[in-house]
Amino acid sequence: MATLKEKRTCGQRCEDFGRFVWNSDNGTFMGRTPEKWVYISLYYVAFYVVMTALFSLAIYVLMYTLSPYAPDYQDRLKSPGVMVWPDTYGEEVIEISYNTSDKKSWMKMSTILHEFLEPYNDTKQLECNNYNCTKGKYFIQKTFSGPHHTKWACPFTQSMLGACSGFTDPTFGYNCSMPCVVIKMNRIIDFLPSNQTDFPPYVNCTILEGQNNVDKIEYFPDRGIMDLSYFPYYGKLAQPTYVNPLVAVRFSLVRERHAKIQCRVVSDKISYENYHDPYEGKVIFYLKAMK
Repeated sequence: MATLKEKRTCGQRCEDFGRFVWNSDNGTFMGRTPEKWVYISLYYVAFYVVMTALFSLAIYVLMYTLSPYAPDYQDRLKSPGVMVWPDTYGEEVIEISYNTSDKKSWMKMSTILHEFLEPYNDTKQLECNNYNCTKGKYFIQKTFSGPHHTKWACPFTQSMLGACSGFTDPTFGYNCSMPCVVIKMNRIIDFLPSNQTDFPPYVNCTILEGQNNVDKIEYFPDRGIMDLSYFPYYGKLAQPTYVNPLVAVRFSLVRERHAKIQCRVVSDKISYENYHDPYEGKVIFYLKAMK
């Protein structure tokens, strides 16, 4: 009958571990001689230096081939999206609703518009965008002739929104039943909205529901035109002072004073029938003035 293996004490195990860490008889540290530890350390240092160098080289080559001014691939953005202000976006619908008898209610809407139009202040625009652009023509720039190696941007001033600029009426019509909304088309680098220079993009609003509740629609600037001189956009780095052209629309609400409205940017290169993107080329919102 085999004898049972003698159970080792805690002290003996600690002694064995200490001998494993440093064996004075063989001159080894954790099973290897100092010479072998030097070889292993040099191997891993060289390995990680080579790996770091290859990774750095790959990143350098990648960054060298990328343009800092525009993304290489823009195939997902063939047509710009459209947004409306005041931006009271809900989970599914945009509802611009206010009470003309409640100052806090309509002041909320006018405050949103005042804050949104701050970058369009006439003084700010004429200070940072003082280039004299030619209206009605694309502003094509092949060189960086602007300040600090940038490209020029055409000024769009708040006063160009006329009666909806907030100057003559700081309430933007929200203290009565003549509210203003601001339509903005999103930016796409190098995008030209039309193949014809005599056909600039313009905003057209139609009443989808409640046609009898809207007596009049007015556009600012005139005819809701977005001038061609604001296109193309060259990117934030190339045009740091660029601002989107805007169109303000004023609605005269009557009777029940609510309507479902679609505002579309009309141009031959801007689509608006994309079922998967409800904001492509157009924006649909509800406008309601309570009393």
